[in-house]
Amino acid sequence: MAEGDNDTCLELALEGEKLCKAGKCRDGVAFFEAALQSGTDDFRTLSAIYSQLGNAYFYLGDYVKAMQYHKHDLTLARTMGDRLGEAKASGNLGNTLKVMGKFEEAVICCRRHLEICREHKDRVGEGRALYNLGNVYHAKGKHIGRLGHQDPGEFPEEVKALFEKAVEYYEENMVLMVEIQDRAAQGRACGNLGNVHYLLGDFNKAIHYHEERLKIAKEFGDRSAERRAHSNLGNAHIFLGEFEQAAEHYKMTLLLAQELGDRAVEAQACYSLGNTYTLLKDYPTAVEYHLRHLRIAQELFDKVGEGRACWSLGNAHSAMGETEAAYHYASRHLEIAKETGDRMGQATAQVNLSELAKTLGYTEGVLPPGKVMESPESRAKRRMSMENMQVIKMTPDTKSSGRNHENGVDAGQLSPDQGNKSDLLDDEEDFFDFISRFQSKRMDDQRCSLADPLSGEPEPLPAQAAADSGKYKQPEAAPVPPQQHGGQGAGGKPGVQVAAKEELLDMIAGAQSSRLNEQRAPWSVLPGLTRSKQPEILQRLSVATTDKDSLPDDSFFEQLMKMQGTRIEDQRSSLPGEEGNDAGGGQNLGMGPPPPVAAPTMPDEDFFSLICRIQGGRIDDQRAYLPGGGNWPDRAGPASNGVANGTTG
Repeated sequence: MAEGDNDTCLELALEGEKLCKAGKCRDGVAFFEAALQSGTDDFRTLSAIYSQLGNAYFYLGDYVKAMQYHKHDLTLARTMGDRLGEAKASGNLGNTLKVMGKFEEAVICCRRHLEICREHKDRVGEGRALYNLGNVYHAKGKHIGRLGHQDPGEFPEEVKALFEKAVEYYEENMVLMVEIQDRAAQGRACGNLGNVHYLLGDFNKAIHYHEERLKIAKEFGDRSAERRAHSNLGNAHIFLGEFEQAAEHYKMTLLLAQELGDRAVEAQACYSLGNTYTLLKDYPTAVEYHLRHLRIAQELFDKVGEGRACWSLGNAHSAMGETEAAYHYASRHLEIAKETGDRMGQATAQVNLSELAKTLGYTEGVLPPGKVMESPESRAKRRMSMENMQVIKMTPDTKSSGRNHENGVDAGQLSPDQGNKSDLLDDEEDFFDFISRFQSKRMDDQRCSLADPLSGEPEPLPAQAAADSGKYKQPEAAPVPPQQHGGQGAGGKPGVQVAAKEELLDMIAGAQSSRLNEQRAPWSVLPGLTRSKQPEILQRLSVATTDKDSLPDDSFFEQLMKMQGTRIEDQRSSLPGEEGNDAGGGQNLGMGPPPPVAAPTMPDEDFFSLICRIQGGRIDDQRAYLPGGGNWPDRAGPASNGVANGTTG
């Protein structure tokens, strides 16, 4: 390759790096891709491009492409014998696999990163590897724990073991960062140690580490880190029952979010403040913050956050004795829960509505003033807008009805069932019948016929109803020469049948082999590398010695099985009836419940269940008592705060 081509590739790559550092990753990716198109025979330049492209795609959220380029970087580093480059690529690959939920593979890559850094006494790299390993175990514990919806400190032993493993790696990282005097890295370690101790239920330790994190963030003027530290401190103080201190930290979180212009985080802070003032029984202030959360959630189209805000507002108004306002928000909560498919939210809203309706004196099925119930007539008119579409006129039922009129058949002469059948699709049976008839021809066109082409029997057309109507003509059987029948009728000779079956199998094998070949990885797996260098890469990758010590041991095969195990699971298809799609539009492969719906205005660490427990007696406080039944001694009058008796703030 000409020297000029190498220079062009390098110049494009440098421009891409400059754009990525300026935060314009999408533009930077375009320059890096152009650099690969230009091509180079310089392995180190190519390795740098792979690494930068992997990081850029990671930042853009395209983790599959990020993984591919980090794998290219790892392959190239091994080919060059660049051990530190291999360590760096392994670390990047481990981080990407962690975000993709492939925790076993991520652990293998991060351990490889750690081993090589220790082998070369790279203290900075060793610290990063320890930090990454802590992150993997931390993320895996949160992933498994999230499925059970437990509160901090109440996770099963399996999850606690993962968190404790994360603590070990974070503490090792902290010791190393203190030795090399890297204050910024110490701050990150403190933040993560605080988060893990919070999840383990050790809130005092969590506060200690988060306060240290806040101190270091202030040293560097890192406002985002300050905001996170205040939010985490508020969460820890909540579970210690120190609500006033929690409120102060949440207020600082709110101020910093406004300073940073982050509306979603601002809404999260309002939500947390609303819940905190609910725990402090300051309901007017709680309503104020929940209304702010509701407005931002509507602004950001966050239905989950909007529903939670309505739920909280309903509770706060109920506690203040404003039952009609509470009923309004509970009704809105029920509507949103139905929209988002939140079954638990629906159940909660229905119970609240039932209790509030009794308090307001509404009977079953009677709505409060101002609430208009849609009549069946209006519902029918609304449906007509779709049913009047011209495509309905082409349904088989309508066409057959038209033929009956043409033949002089009156509607009164039809059978009762036919007479009662509407021309419009008024029920589910008619609708699905229409769909099945409309789609049947398309489905049959895609079928593979297993009939023996040499048997001489005409293949029947599956759409028999259409054929009967005269719309489609059934094809006549092609004449078969007598010698093909051999005097044995439709059966034909056994040898001919065997030949036909072999031909069919050969056809299937040919069709499937091309699909398999499409899935094979090409040898030229390094895009951007010139063809003249490809043989050199292949030679280096194919070099194998007969030295017994160089052969893989059992641990290698165990690691290989773990890494391949997740790939096998990724290729499984989900069973019918399971939740098919997740929130992001991807397929849920039946490996567990689908991930929760995105809710940008809801904080990750939510003490929603704590609110539920503390206010668990509110429904009982709102019950109506039968005349003459008497009240409990401590219920001489209606509850003013809506909180269960005996509950302390």
